This record gives sequence, C-alpha cells and structure tokens, in this order.
Amino acid sequence: MMTEEIWDVVIIGAGPAGLTAAIYAARARIKILLLEKKKIGGQGAATKELENFPGFGRGSTGPGTMKAFKEHAEDFGAVIKIGEEVIDMYLDLEKEIKIIRTKKAEEYYAKTVILATGINPRSLGIKGEVEYMGRGISFCTTCDAEIYEDLDVVLVGDNEVAIEQAIFLTKFAASVTMIIRNEEGVLNACKGSKERLFANRKMHYIWNTVIEEIKGEDGLVSSVVLKNRKTGEIYEKKTDGVFFFVGYVPNTELLKGKVDLDGDGYIIVNEKMETSVRGVYAAGDANRKHFRQVVTAAADGAIAAFEAEKYAAKKEKL
Repeated sequence: MMTEEIWDVVIIGAGPAGLTAAIYAARARIKILLLEKKKIGGQGAATKELENFPGFGRGSTGPGTMKAFKEHAEDFGAVIKIGEEVIDMYLDLEKEIKIIRTKKAEEYYAKTVILATGINPRSLGIKGEVEYMGRGISFCTTCDAEIYEDLDVVLVGDNEVAIEQAIFLTKFAASVTMIIRNEEGVLNACKGSKERLFANRKMHYIWNTVIEEIKGEDGLVSSVVLKNRKTGEIYEKKTDGVFFFVGYVPNTELLKGKVDLDGDGYIIVNEKMETSVRGVYAAGDANRKHFRQVVTAAADGAIAAFEAEKYAAKKEKL
C-alpha cells in the first residue's frame, strides 16, 4: 500500500526525544508524522516516578509525563501513528525524498527524517525481570533513588557507571548491596572510584554471585534469588528494589550501513544533531553522548526539529 503524501519531517520513535521533536516541528506549522512501533514514552515511560523533569515535580510519573508530551504534540497538529514498525529506510538521497517502509507495507515519504530510536537496558534474561520492571526494578538512579529513601536496595554491576550510581544511591537508601560476579575486590573501574566506593559505610558487597530470579509481593519487588558462582549455593535475599547497571543496547540495528555509527552502535551526530546523511537527524539516547536523561533527550529533539525545519524549508525552494 502506498502513501503518496510527502511530509516535511518524519520522526521515528516516540520517546522523549521524538515527542519533543514533534512538538517543535508541529509548532513551526510544517507537516510532521511520528511513527512508533510499540508504545508512547520509550525509556521515559519505563520509570514509575519521574520527578526530576522541570515543571512536573513531585508525584509525576513517567507514563503520565510522556502522555502529556504526546498530547502537547497532537495539540499543535502532529500526526502520531502507533504500531508502525519501520523495517527499511532509503536515506542516502541528498536531493530526493527519503522513503520509510513499515512492517504494515506502508511507505512514507519525507523531506527530512529524525531518528529517535532510543535504547534498551541490556537484559539479564532472568525470571521476574519483565514482571517487575518499573515495580522495584530500575535502570536510573537519578529518576528513582528518592523512592528508596531509608530502604534497602541491591545493585547489579561492576563498572565505573555502576560504582557512580551505587554511591549516588547511598544518599537516599539505608543500604546498597552490590551483586558482583567477579572475585572479591575485582571491579572494572579505576583505583579512585574503588577507593570512594569502599570508603562508603552504606555499601555492602556480595562477590562471585549472580541473580537467578527476582521475586515480589503485592506487585512489587520483595527479594532476589542469588547464586554463588564458585560454590553453587542458591539463597534468597530480601530487598526493596533492584538497580541494573550492566549496560544498554542502542536500537540502531536498522541503521547499520545507512548512517554512521560508533563501535557500540550509537549514532554519530554533531551539535546540530546532523547525522552523516544530509537531511537526516538523530536525537535522544541512541546518539553517542555523555548523559542520558529525559531532559537531555528532549533537548536533542528540540535541536533536531529546529534544524530539520530549516532543511525542509530549503528543499521547498529547490
């Protein structure tokens, strides 16, 4: 089935970056289409409480905030289509229209494209992980640490990021126990980070251990099942929450060979959110960047939309 309409901007992905891009592009009174294969919000909607986004404050939720983003974009005239999974793109045409093909056999035509495909936390594939996502399982301390004030939590990870986030958690939690698969004392971090970690009295460690299962009561995490890698011993530990810091995977498999990616699969952009292909921009967590938060994704989306609108206007004059 062919869709002959030509859009000024087609945005792929309805997370904070894509939705913000939709708001800015629609407000510029250009024709904008946003395609999302699953649901609104991306990683922004995966957090039960989202109290650090400016203007929303205490009591704000990730899903609620993302719903407000969507309504804001639609109020300015953005067209948002959910359930449209992009399976192929023809982006390497500098003076021609970009073509986006979806799983439903739709083809969309655009003067410019904004890639806001986001990331997924690296999955451990353990029992209970899906069931308790956002219900005691978190991938973001700056989003959720305050929820666990004076409570006991566990954190999975052994790298610099895990250490940084564990120390941050101790500002709120009564105790933080790191679950580490390595031998005692072995962490994938610099000496200074390890010294700061080991000096923190709220920190505890379980070495040579992995999580086998996450259990809960009344819909919330209540314990983890642990396995000692050396002895094979399996036992249960009570906890009020579980934080994972074992890495993320960018949703850029579709983009390989179409725009430049770094060695980890993240999209390479400049300060204008331009990719290696003219007329194609990228925004949000899938970009190569230092800090990934809803607020930084939104900033990327605003910049990408601003630049895309200018590019589309130039093509109009050709």
